[in-house]
Parts: sequence; C-alpha cells; structure tokens
Amino acid sequence: MSDVPYKLASRISHPENTIVKVKDVEVGGKKIVVMAGPCAVESEAQLFAAAKAVKEAGASVLRASAYKPRSSPYSFQGLGEDGLKLIKKAGQEFGLVTETEVVDTRDVTLVAGYVDVLRVGARNMQNFALLKEVGKAGKPAILKNGIASTIEEFLLAAEYIMSEGNPNVILCYRGIKSFEPKIRFPLDAAAIPLLKELTHLPVIADPSHSTGKQSLVGPVSKAAISAGADGLMIEVHPRPGEAKSDKAQQLLPAQFSKFMEELGPVARAVGREL
Repeated sequence: MSDVPYKLASRISHPENTIVKVKDVEVGGKKIVVMAGPCAVESEAQLFAAAKAVKEAGASVLRASAYKPRSSPYSFQGLGEDGLKLIKKAGQEFGLVTETEVVDTRDVTLVAGYVDVLRVGARNMQNFALLKEVGKAGKPAILKNGIASTIEEFLLAAEYIMSEGNPNVILCYRGIKSFEPKIRFPLDAAAIPLLKELTHLPVIADPSHSTGKQSLVGPVSKAAISAGADGLMIEVHPRPGEAKSDKAQQLLPAQFSKFMEELGPVARAVGREL
C-alpha cells in the first residue's frame, strides 16, 4: 500500500481510472458528462423548464438543490422534501439521472430515497460525520472541494466516504477563495491534471460557482475540459433574473444550448466525446 494518507483514493494503490456508473451514465470514461440545471428548486414549472432545456441540449444529469446552505440565515434555504419530490419527478419525466446536495446527517437516508447521486458541497467537505453517512448510503457521491482546502485535504475527505464502503466518488473541483473579488472562486486549471495524477477517481469541474458570472462559464468550462476534466456542473435557469439564489451565474436555456455546441470541438480536440 502507498505511503500517502488517502489509501483508497490514491492512484498508487489503484492505477486504473475508476468509472462511476449511474444508470446509463458513466463518469470518468471517454464521454464528457454534463450535469446541468438550476441552482435551487423553486417550483415545478421552473425545474421542469430547466430540465427540458438541458436534456434537449445534451446534458445527461439534472443538477438541482432542494436544500441550500447559505451564508445568511435569512436567504432562501430551499424547498426541502418538496423539492426532492420535484427532482425525482423531473428526472423520470425527462429521462435524466438526478443529483442533489445533502447538508445534514439526519437527511441522508431521506435524500438518497429520491435521487441517484448525493452531493456534498464545499461548505461540508470536512463535515466528517456527514461524509461517513454518505459513504454508508449506497449511492454514488459527488464531493466538492472546500474553498480554502488543499488537494490532500480534498482527497482525504473522499477517503472518508470510500472508507465506509462506497467506491463511487466523483470529485468536483469548484475553485478556491482568493484575494480577487471579481472572480468568485478562481478555478486553478492545474488542479485538475494534478488530481488526475494523484487519484483514480473521476474529476469534474463547476465553472458556475467558480466564476459567479454567466459570461465566464463557457471559457472556464473549455479550459477545464482541456485540462482533463471528466465532466462539468453547469447552472441553468429559465429566468435567471428571478432566481432565488446565484442569479448572475445561471445560464438561460438558449445560452446553454450554444454552450454545448461550442464545447463539442474542445472535447474532440483532447480525444473526448460530448
């Protein structure tokens, strides 16, 4: 066994790439997997409009949050179980794999009953009790890096999930906090090939939360794919100006469709498919 502290996540102990399979979607293979949808579930009409748009444009996973951990306790916190019901319904209606964030150890079983993939957000990357419960849930997990975490801390967080018997972990790099206020959480493209060098787990990127701005999502997505990312997590809303969270970064359906068209040549240039 390697001498790195993240034994199960290490490429030294597991040289071959891990492909996480969720229904007919494979994350970590030749195909770039695009996960898209609104930041938060706000209503059935809003979620279904977004789901229809991302499906038609070529996304294979519906991303949406029913629980929203926010910096302010007075901000919109999500619809909870009502939101989970809508995510499940939208996934079935449009033939999309579903994922959502889980924020509390007490909700893991509940959330796992509604969606295909559990997501642990940046704020909870080192919530070790939550990581353990997600590891026990029997569902694939997406783990985002903390905004001030090191690569090793990120991989050790994945180790917590894997050590509970869940090998199906997808790492989501969403940038880190810096001194530059005009870019929300700058996405260091070098972190993607470094992660791919250190771990066998698939690595995706979240340009929406990284940039915090519609106009930057496309260019940073192309950079992430060029750097070796296995997929992207993109926020799409039918009316971003009315969104209850993250208005500035969510793409309109037409923008997302154009985004997907532009991403294809980039994926092919690095030997991948979209």
